[in-house]
Amino acid sequence: MPSPRPPVVGLLLAAGRASRFRAATGRDKLTETIPLGQPYAGIPVIAAAASALRAAVDEVIVVVDSDNARAIGLAEALGCTAVRCKSGGIGESIALGVAARPDASGWVVAPADMPFVKTATIKAIIKAMSADAIVAPVHAGQRGHPVGFGKRFGPALMKLSGDEGARSIIAAIQPVLIETDDQGTLRDIDHPDDWKAKG
Repeated sequence: MPSPRPPVVGLLLAAGRASRFRAATGRDKLTETIPLGQPYAGIPVIAAAASALRAAVDEVIVVVDSDNARAIGLAEALGCTAVRCKSGGIGESIALGVAARPDASGWVVAPADMPFVKTATIKAIIKAMSADAIVAPVHAGQRGHPVGFGKRFGPALMKLSGDEGARSIIAAIQPVLIETDDQGTLRDIDHPDDWKAKG
């Protein structure tokens, strides 16, 4: 009997300080409820992003600010594993997430402040993934998120630090680009005015 394949793991990056949104509202954008008139209205931002990812991958790891108890609670209530991060740096967040599941067959790295990405888009990224591939969606000529990394890139991802994220890894290889009509791949919530954009 063949052994089961290693899982595809979703990494939801939720450790950032969200300073622009917090300065404008005094609130945390990841636990903010999506307003009426938007997709997933009434659901916290982090919950919408985690749910879309959870429906596509085998397991979701949320790398979250260790002081953000509400975000941790929301992630765990959805069946995600919370990994605490103190620095908030994107590079360190990715490294911690991959290190929590280094045996995965691949990782889909998704920012938690992009709640409008469709599950179908994530599934298309996974379908195009292989051990040696990096896969990213493209909408309206722009490369977006999330980004899938095959198993080969695990060691490099675990060495990341700071705020640059995985740009250096992506720049060293020609990623596989998936054309999509999913506007959510480009739409993040950095400021309250971002809710006014089309959903």
